Amino acid sequence: MSAVLYAILLVACIALALPVGLLLLQVLSAWLPGRAAQPCSDAAGRIAVLVPAHDEALNIRRTVENLQQDLRPIDRLLVVADNCDDDTAAIARAAGAEVVARHDPLRRGKGYALDFGLRHLASDPPDVVVIVDADCTVRPGSIGRVAAVALRTCAPAQAHYRMELPPDAGLKLKIAGFAWRVKNLVRPLGYLHLGLPCQLMGSGMAFPWTLIEQADLADAHLVEDLKLGLEFARLRTAPRFVPQAEVTSVFPASAAGVATQRRRWEHGHLGMLVDVAPRLLWQGLRTANVGLLALAADLCIPPLALLALSMTAAVLASTFAWWTLGWTTPALIAWASCLAFALAVLGAWTRFGRDVLSLSEMTGIPLYVLWKVPVYLRFMLRRERDWVRSARDVEK
Repeated sequence: MSAVLYAILLVACIALALPVGLLLLQVLSAWLPGRAAQPCSDAAGRIAVLVPAHDEALNIRRTVENLQQDLRPIDRLLVVADNCDDDTAAIARAAGAEVVARHDPLRRGKGYALDFGLRHLASDPPDVVVIVDADCTVRPGSIGRVAAVALRTCAPAQAHYRMELPPDAGLKLKIAGFAWRVKNLVRPLGYLHLGLPCQLMGSGMAFPWTLIEQADLADAHLVEDLKLGLEFARLRTAPRFVPQAEVTSVFPASAAGVATQRRRWEHGHLGMLVDVAPRLLWQGLRTANVGLLALAADLCIPPLALLALSMTAAVLASTFAWWTLGWTTPALIAWASCLAFALAVLGAWTRFGRDVLSLSEMTGIPLYVLWKVPVYLRFMLRRERDWVRSARDVEK
């Protein structure tokens, strides 16, 4: 029995050490100087920007006007007013966008809206499709830049998807903003410097038409973007990160909006980690598919709060076993992993997170981690499976 317990503890510590080691590698690589961005070609082909919008009457005019500044006369801007109960369609049309309305209360979710929009575009297909969420602002030049990379590489391209904090953001939201920065900038930037692909992030995604027309988007998966990127990686057309392009949104200001958003993202991520990551890792190894292997390994890095909780449990359990039973190896692995995790977080904050979180506010991270415990308990007991739009009560 003692040997079995030792083996379980050792395997658990090693299983935690691997994603922590990859996280540290990504952070250290993100510090490296990147190669200069190639100039954006004017001959980027015809671009169609696809905007899925559900009850976005407060945002859609600003979004349409912002996107129009980045488009040429030959490009298209299509808004899919999906199951809307407000004036989203009329406002978008009045602002100058091409609009199609979709009404299907039984099939709700962003994936269905995207599929509907692509089928509409198929009658006069563009060369590249760029997907932007209806609550996002695009930095000038970003549409052409990300579209040009997608066409040049014949693979999806992902802009930096940046989340801003509302003016009165509290400590929990600031820490969430730092975690977002690590996930959506630091880690993909580290992979980019290593010549590896990135996960798709949901907004600011560009696809060559020849790829996206074959994709199966019509579902209500919680993280349809993550799932789509892994599918493209399986086909050896893994997405590429384009940090010079940027789309920006704002965290919900309400506690209910933040809770809904975080639960959807994290339950979706954990569901993918549990359900498909081991299979994709094996497939990547078996077929020597470096892109798929890299993204499957990246998928195995849990949310930072869950990783911190797991590391704490591993350190406590292995240290207790060391004192009482003399089991040295699991304790050494756990403490080394804990140090690596601390270095990764500190390294990410030092270079990329000081504008989000002050040094004194970093001391609140343990309380934030405890606040996330119910989210992970709910995943085990009653996993979120249906797409739910986050309540946004502050509009830019």
